[in-house]
Amino acid sequence: MIQCLKDTAVVILSYNGTKWHELFLPLIVSEAHTGYEVIVADNASTDDTLRYVQTNFPTVKTISITENHGFANGYYEALKQIQAKYYILLSADFEVTQGWFAPLHAAMERDSMLAACQPKIRYYREREKFEYAGAGGGFMDKYGYLFCRGRIFFDIETDQNQYDDHIEVFWASGGCFMVRADLYHKAGGLDSDLYAHMEEVDLCWRLKNTGYKIGYVGSSTVYHVGGSVISYGSPQKLYYNFRNNLILLIKNEKGSKLLWLFPLRLVLDGVAGLRLLVTGKYKDTLVILKAHLHCYRDMGKWLARRRANKEMITTRNETGIYRRSIVWDYFLLGRKVFTKLGWKPKAL
Repeated sequence: MIQCLKDTAVVILSYNGTKWHELFLPLIVSEAHTGYEVIVADNASTDDTLRYVQTNFPTVKTISITENHGFANGYYEALKQIQAKYYILLSADFEVTQGWFAPLHAAMERDSMLAACQPKIRYYREREKFEYAGAGGGFMDKYGYLFCRGRIFFDIETDQNQYDDHIEVFWASGGCFMVRADLYHKAGGLDSDLYAHMEEVDLCWRLKNTGYKIGYVGSSTVYHVGGSVISYGSPQKLYYNFRNNLILLIKNEKGSKLLWLFPLRLVLDGVAGLRLLVTGKYKDTLVILKAHLHCYRDMGKWLARRRANKEMITTRNETGIYRRSIVWDYFLLGRKVFTKLGWKPKAL
């Protein structure tokens, strides 16, 4: 068990991540004096990751995970070995900036009902743009579709300081995710069966169903390379997009809403599959079908998780749910950026 002397543990899950540590660990470590300890959890790498970190960064603590069962399971195994007040789950392919930590920590210290938060996330390769996964904070529409400020479907905005605020969101990006350790464990942590996509949304939803807030802190900035766990646009990404989104609804949505929403989502996903089929992307259609079949195959497990989650529900906090269809607004009304939605998020 690692007992942190400082109140925050920055935990970097790494799989064959030496190239990322060469690039990004120096600044992460040099900023640690601002109030955190750095821990690298090696997820059964086949390269020399552990030896590299131990040799070149003696102040960094390390954890060795013997079998790689995915991103969510890696953190599940690592965090049960770390005692701290706060965890920051930081993917290995993130570059931090000077002063990135203090605003996040201050936000958590200021509001005891803030369970988790994220910084502004920009794209490492096009540094003026927001990054695909997280951007300026995560939201969900009334049909369960996820989107971000700064990135709605295929449109990614340039950062012009339009999202420098501190707001309440529905979900925070798992790539740079600060969370209260006690609440993380009480809620059950990341669901390892989701493998590597939307597991942070699932956790945020469980936390919000017990009345807590999820935040975005726009005065902190980090950069993400992206695609190092699951490549953007890959069949694997498509599979987890469809399968895990259905699982989120089954596990966390209100029963009265799920009765009509789940059948509707099956229809909408079917329409998406047909659209891909008529455009010649039949392999993608098969991926969507496979995602659905695998979701149904394990329905007993998801319903058992739903029952367990239901026992923890107190007062549902639905801040961050967009009460319209983001699909309708984006594709039919042409509202390509968040500011065009006519919706103002709640300040923290």
